[in-house]
Amino acid sequence: MDSLGALNVFVQAAEARSFTAVGRQLGVSSSAVGKAVARLEERLGVRLFHRSTRAITLTPEGSLFLERCRRIFCEIEAAELELSQTRGHPSGVLKVSLPLVGMLMMPTLSAFMRAWPDIELDLDFTDRLVDVIEEGFDAVIRTGEAGDSRLMTRTLGTFRYKLVGAPDYFAEYGIPREPVDLVHHRCLHHRYPSTGKLEKWGLFDEAGAALGDIPRTAVSSAIEPLLSMAERGIGVAYLPDFAVVDRLAAGTLVSVLDEAVQRGGTFRILWPSSRHLSPKLRVFVDHMAETLFSGHLS
Repeated sequence: MDSLGALNVFVQAAEARSFTAVGRQLGVSSSAVGKAVARLEERLGVRLFHRSTRAITLTPEGSLFLERCRRIFCEIEAAELELSQTRGHPSGVLKVSLPLVGMLMMPTLSAFMRAWPDIELDLDFTDRLVDVIEEGFDAVIRTGEAGDSRLMTRTLGTFRYKLVGAPDYFAEYGIPREPVDLVHHRCLHHRYPSTGKLEKWGLFDEAGAALGDIPRTAVSSAIEPLLSMAERGIGVAYLPDFAVVDRLAAGTLVSVLDEAVQRGGTFRILWPSSRHLSPKLRVFVDHMAETLFSGHLS
């Protein structure tokens, strides 16, 4: 058990890249963490970390040892989970980070909570880049590519963008037949709260050139106000299809220039690779993958 404790300290230090951070997590001093790692290095006869005043980094031997330790802990967790699954249903707190647009996933999240009432969702909505391991998240949902080798990932689904407006709006202003027609329309824009930049509308003319400046009638750092304004006939909005699919079906919004919109994205769920999928995380991952985009997204 003492050896497992030392391996745990090593894994946490390798993932956090800081003896101080690990000390805070374990309730001990950074020097105690450093001494535990030093004793492990002495016993193994290799140096596991390069140390500097600013940070610690793994040596090649340390990287190999880390992967082996992760497999060891995964096997231990798997054994524990096999036993725990015999005692009842998945339960406990599940801490998940979602992008701000994830607020539009609430119907799917609500369905999960009804299906698994013993699991408490702790949801953090933010567009900032979170450190999944350092900040203690069980999982994160994001768009784009997964660039952290410490994380496992599963694709939840793909989405496309759509240009939408209310039928009354298009009756008054006309339906744009090509992207350049948007210069005569009232356009509702999304600003990324993390950078302050406007989201670009992925529109291209017949020659394949990207559309230039688009008029601004309103700008919002959240998707929901744009959705509301578009539905109330204020203007045209550029929104992901999963955000508007129900309103398109109901007829309160209609889409235009579908052939000209050439941008989309992929949602992925990520979790620490050093952890075996717990029952609560497994049912959450399965639920999101099976239901988030079911029925209307490719």
